[in-house]
Amino acid sequence: MDWKKLLSTKRIGRTGAPDDAPPPRTEFTRDYDRIIFSSAFRRLQDKTQVFPLAKSDYVRTRLTHSLEVASVGRSLGMLAADVIERKQPEFKELALPHDIGTIVATACLAHDIGNPPFGHAGESAIQEWFTSRKPAEGVSDSERLDVLKFEGNAQGFRTLCSLQQAPQPGGLQLTYAVLGAFTKYPRASVVDEEQRKGISGKKFGFMQSEAKLFETLADEVGLVRKPGTAAAWHRHPLAFLVEAADDICYHVMDVEDGYKAGCLSFEEIEALHRPWLTSTQRDRGLTIAEVGRRAEYFRAVSVNAMVRAIVQAFDDHYDGLMNGTFDEELASNIPLSKELKAFKELAKRKVYSDRRVVEIEACGFEVIAGLLTSFVDAIEIKANDARAGANKARTLLGLMPKPLVELNEMNPYERMLFATDFVSGMTDSFAVDLYQRIRGISLP
Repeated sequence: MDWKKLLSTKRIGRTGAPDDAPPPRTEFTRDYDRIIFSSAFRRLQDKTQVFPLAKSDYVRTRLTHSLEVASVGRSLGMLAADVIERKQPEFKELALPHDIGTIVATACLAHDIGNPPFGHAGESAIQEWFTSRKPAEGVSDSERLDVLKFEGNAQGFRTLCSLQQAPQPGGLQLTYAVLGAFTKYPRASVVDEEQRKGISGKKFGFMQSEAKLFETLADEVGLVRKPGTAAAWHRHPLAFLVEAADDICYHVMDVEDGYKAGCLSFEEIEALHRPWLTSTQRDRGLTIAEVGRRAEYFRAVSVNAMVRAIVQAFDDHYDGLMNGTFDEELASNIPLSKELKAFKELAKRKVYSDRRVVEIEACGFEVIAGLLTSFVDAIEIKANDARAGANKARTLLGLMPKPLVELNEMNPYERMLFATDFVSGMTDSFAVDLYQRIRGISLP
């Protein structure tokens, strides 16, 4: 892959020469700002990171998590730029370290923008609901798999490139460079067995509705296509840094949230941080009397050490990142990879399984299933001009955003996406509130 293409400032959905950003702003800075001010990003303030519908002001939401990932991603990008320039001195003429930091930070900022309410439980709830339904007629296997395997990453690409600022072509019209870095899984939902191998093929990153848009993106930035019959590519090299920033943050910060929520003791998290600290750093931390501040100090030091280790892995595997032969998590290729995974293992045992988390996740399954049943049925009644239930359907549809075209003009696949766009875009609180109201459990 070639950095001249990988750093394309052209904007998806826009034809003609791009409008240059007035100095000192860059095209990538404009992308960052577009995401910050988007409604989809604002809704992350009330979407689950670990503790759904948390009453504490301390624990992280998807919004604060995304901001932290963006901060770590900026550091990774700026340090990786030094690696690239050392490997390819001509790179200095293409971009500054700040540019690479901004691209990675912007992609990080949006990495969870397509997640439904209730976190990963929300994804599972949507998948299970469609699995339990009779397949809709007129929907291809690949289109059906988009919802049967509903994926927040693919919904995120759709959110950025189709839903925000609709019907404007390309949605937010972000640069191809940022969208390339954003896409951790550059493949469709249906691909060959070989194309699913490697970390880039673990999940899918775009739906059939955006397949042509993604192919245009892949051509523009010069992604390496995977051998096979379906739509699948190797990652943009900077996408590995986006993934690493997320890995660092959710491993370390989810444990910190667990400590603040009373799931873990200080001694447990101190043991996790110990391998990342020098003796001087540990001694300094122990002089901090307030235990909560001591935990935050250890976290800051550990994150810095992890960032440095990830950049070294980027350096070590640079050639493979550029030609597509390296297809693993950078976090799995650092000397202390087991020690990093230990954070996640402890979180699985004592944080993600906490009763407060599990109870709300169980609630989420009921809420999302109930919302999908109500609104999908209403959409189908209206689209087919059915008489039975028409009055109720009309009332429910009045609660949904106005579609760009009439429902009876949409094909069955488009109608499914209209419903999943609505439900997956909800915040946790709004989903619960709306479910209770349409079920008559509570009144406005």
